Amino acid sequence: MRVYAAGSLRAALIEAAAAFKAHGGAEVQFEFGPSGVLRDRLAKGERADVFASANMEHPQALAASGKAGAVRMFARNRLCALAPAKAGITPANLLDRMLDANVKLGTSTPKADPSGDYAWQVFERAEKLKPGAYETLSKKALQLVGGPGSPAPPPNRTAYASLVAGGQADIFLTYCTNAVLAQREEPGLATIALPDSLAVGAEYGLVTMNGASAEGEAFARFLQSPAGQQVLAAWGFHV
Repeated sequence: MRVYAAGSLRAALIEAAAAFKAHGGAEVQFEFGPSGVLRDRLAKGERADVFASANMEHPQALAASGKAGAVRMFARNRLCALAPAKAGITPANLLDRMLDANVKLGTSTPKADPSGDYAWQVFERAEKLKPGAYETLSKKALQLVGGPGSPAPPPNRTAYASLVAGGQADIFLTYCTNAVLAQREEPGLATIALPDSLAVGAEYGLVTMNGASAEGEAFARFLQSPAGQQVLAAWGFHV
């Protein structure tokens, strides 16, 4: 049974698959990556039983084209900022620091990865607070991950920890769940919550693909069950 899933779900779904198997379910094989890239591959005919996306739009596109069943929202996430703790970035000064010409701002790749789309939504909110902010932020943002040609992260590490710790980005806008994982890998990093004026949430959508096995549908149901939701919550997702 094969599941295509957003990279931000990797740790949670691997644990969920183990719990699913312990409850009598089948073995799950995963393909993780940017949701938009995975959607394109599925649209072109690659086979999977389940697609778990970091937004609702990509699975809705597959459903609308007749390649998948109805979309089910199964988890929520939020965007946070990741930065070195010594930089002294707080929710109150975050926007000013992002706008600073000397600060390297990292994001994922819009359209290919919902995390990048959510970052641009943050820029739209910033424009309402400081006219001109959208143009400044969208031009300076370094799309370091999430694209079809983006390099893979180092083994057993998140891309975000290595990029911020290595100095390729001074601030990285990513999912709060990713930021917490990166902080575990690099204790010198800090996770900064976005202030309410900039906050952007993410809804994760799930579909079973046409021709999915019974095991695939069972795994999709498991992710929505109390046992599956408990695993997702343990990794920082909420519903």
